[in-house]
Amino acid sequence: MLRKLLKHEFRATARIMLPLYLVLLVTAVGANITTQGLSNSSYQILRLLGALLAMAFGIAIIGVCVMSLVVMVQRFYKNLLGDEGYVMLTLPVNLHQQVWSKLIVSAVWFAATFLAVVLAALMVSFNVGSLTAFFRGIGELLEQLTAYYALNGAAMAVEFVALCFFGCCAMCLHFYAALAVGHSFPTHKMAWSVLWFFVFSFATQFLFGAAMVVLDETGLAEWMFRTVDAWVLTPMAQMHLAFGMMIVLCIVYGAIFYGVTVAFLKRRLNLE
Repeated sequence: MLRKLLKHEFRATARIMLPLYLVLLVTAVGANITTQGLSNSSYQILRLLGALLAMAFGIAIIGVCVMSLVVMVQRFYKNLLGDEGYVMLTLPVNLHQQVWSKLIVSAVWFAATFLAVVLAALMVSFNVGSLTAFFRGIGELLEQLTAYYALNGAAMAVEFVALCFFGCCAMCLHFYAALAVGHSFPTHKMAWSVLWFFVFSFATQFLFGAAMVVLDETGLAEWMFRTVDAWVLTPMAQMHLAFGMMIVLCIVYGAIFYGVTVAFLKRRLNLE
């Protein structure tokens, strides 16, 4: 059933995101034309056109990034907290699958947005010389990784993907938890959701800061650094350790908000 939910989510969100990516790439072509000569043209009208194309590209980048976040929030709100909630919550599918379908689709679109922005930036700076140098540099980097860090390079790639996925899920769950708590109130639900978003943000920052102070005051931070130094880790091993710690932190951060989201959707959700 999760597969069907994912299929439905991808279809619904692709109608919005794919045209936005197309607009981004088209404006990237226009910005490339600007960099290739319009901005230095002797004709004022062409310089103005170049400035407008560059501005459109900047707006397109901001718009795509913002819309990927808006769509993520809107799909959760519309399907589970809005009018569709009466139907979605009666489907023969458990709540965990509903939430995970939203998380997976959101993470995929965040990754696609990042790749689209990178591709657009490459298109803006495109010329034969720079493209050749870029691919030559990529080839040399891959040769070095294959020759010296084949296993570590593959492991770091997996760790980076995992960190991005769990980081995106944690960010989504922060919004989901605020929406779920806000919609447990009988009135002014969106206002309460916004308030709870900032409450969760403040609480997270406060707890993190308090943990840092406790570690420093009790000497635990110094003990942890000494312990790690005693392991005599190589630079590559230290990078693996750092990735692992960040992944664990994202999982813990997301798990807390996941628990809040599911608990309020199950017991306190108010669709009236």
